[in-house]
Amino acid sequence: MNEEHQSDWDYRDESFRDSIGTIKDGKRNWVFPTQPRGRLYSARKILSYFYLLVFFSLPFIKYNGHPLLMLNVLERKFIIFGYIFWPHDFFIFGIAMLTMILFVVLFTVVFGRLFCGWACPQTIFLELVFRRIEYLIEGDSSAQKALNKMPWNNYKIIRKSLKFFLFFLLSFIISNTFLAYIIGADELFKIISEPVGQHFGGFIALLLFTGVFYFVFAWFREQACLIVCPYGRLQGVLLDKNSIVVAYDYVRGEQREKFRKGETRTKGDCIDCGLCVRVCPTNIDIRNGTQLECTNCTACIDACDHVMENVGLEKGLVRYASEAGIANKEKLTINKRIIAYSSVLFLLLTVLVFLLVSRSDIEATIVRTPGQLFQEQPDERISNLYNIKVINKTSNEIPVRLKLENVEGEIQMVGDAIKVDKESNTQSTFFVILPKSVVTERKTEIKIGVYSGEKRIEMIKTSFLGPIKKKKK
Repeated sequence: MNEEHQSDWDYRDESFRDSIGTIKDGKRNWVFPTQPRGRLYSARKILSYFYLLVFFSLPFIKYNGHPLLMLNVLERKFIIFGYIFWPHDFFIFGIAMLTMILFVVLFTVVFGRLFCGWACPQTIFLELVFRRIEYLIEGDSSAQKALNKMPWNNYKIIRKSLKFFLFFLLSFIISNTFLAYIIGADELFKIISEPVGQHFGGFIALLLFTGVFYFVFAWFREQACLIVCPYGRLQGVLLDKNSIVVAYDYVRGEQREKFRKGETRTKGDCIDCGLCVRVCPTNIDIRNGTQLECTNCTACIDACDHVMENVGLEKGLVRYASEAGIANKEKLTINKRIIAYSSVLFLLLTVLVFLLVSRSDIEATIVRTPGQLFQEQPDERISNLYNIKVINKTSNEIPVRLKLENVEGEIQMVGDAIKVDKESNTQSTFFVILPKSVVTERKTEIKIGVYSGEKRIEMIKTSFLGPIKKKKK
């Protein structure tokens, strides 16, 4: 691009940022995007098949009698890949939330809104499920516009009814799966198979979820990304000139000139066909630069590459790139910045996975009974009374026994031996009895091993209270 053209780009009209492409004159401007086609769209379809397979199967696959993933907020019980988490594990969730926030910030700084275009559930369901049903029933963009303007005749009623019926049916299936993530597949099957009166609350929740999903995917659509999702708003402060985004190469493309076969081009490579705008699901012009509405869905990349290929020009006029890379005419490469940030992201995920995997399945807490002093016992012995609480996070009943680890003495249970039911907790009381010869201080540190069978689950340090020793004169 020569200096004159560069100057034209630098001082281009920015008034498009004052409005949203999906709102016109204060009203909803309904978007009828042309169905995208191309290598990136095909790759996204393959990824969506994998995503949908995981989404619809995960809550119904069991491991050790539990679903692989369940987030039961009502009972404060969470199962992640077979590991059960209870409220006392919330410190791990706190760390997980901080990790994910930092992960989102670093990921966006480096890779832009890559998640939005390739992995966001809203994008996958809307663009690769619901819109594809719409294209199949109503046709492409022009056919949909014509159908909407058409009077309500049999042709229109049949197609609209079929589309909305399939939308509702799919929303109902999604809501069932979503509810299975919350209450578990077993409870969901009870709601489906047993009389409504026995599970009225669950039935109402099912209908509410269905209504929400139907509203979002049949009507609200891209507005969820523009108005509701906070991530889209955050990108304005997280992105910089080195972030990877879907970008238009204005250095190569400006100034625009219509394509005329057989003529030598004297201006930029952009032939101003407008196809990149017509395929955009949020109705923006990517040639205006990075915008709030852009979800990096790559539809404009496929459309532009197809046009460039047809007119014999180099592909990549719209591509994944950084603003700095386009300005400096540099191709996107794996640089030190990407390596450094990606290493930090990998380290964060590694730490989080380690915390989840290394979490103990059984936790025990031992405290000396409040308000109790030591007790004198026969044979020159002293006892202290302790309370123990044992939490069993597994799906099996676990017997527990206690053993003194660092001193000679005896542990005497008050009542029966400790047995902890699956996914439960129990409390008990016991005496620690030590010879007076061992108790040389007012407080003696003792270590108590908590065993299940021959395996030591945990070792707990506590104090043993003894008599005050009289000082010799």
